[in-house]
Amino acid sequence: MPALTPDTIRALTETLADLTDYLWENPGPAEALALVEPLLDEYTGLPVQFADTLRALARAVLENPDITRTAQGDLLITELRSAAWELTDQHTFHYVLDDLRDLYGSSPASEQESCPCR
Repeated sequence: MPALTPDTIRALTETLADLTDYLWENPGPAEALALVEPLLDEYTGLPVQFADTLRALARAVLENPDITRTAQGDLLITELRSAAWELTDQHTFHYVLDDLRDLYGSSPASEQESCPCR
């Protein structure tokens, strides 16, 4: 795995911004769903991944021997963990995709078979 840097993470957020801009240009529903589907997958989508990232950050800070434990620091760790749970609850967006597919008649079976995340 290549080393992660702040620049690689910025590139990711720029890609998400590009996706948002593109979606504002009104692509067809099938194309829009195909582009957004990986982001909202109930197992590997952004809500779940970002929640895991926040938990990992909390753990990294909590277990760092160079950081002195304080009440304020413990509160911040608790807030990170709470935010992670809230994000995890957002996995239900995945079910919205199922409903949108039903509404617009796209075929998720063929798309899911080709998805590398499944």
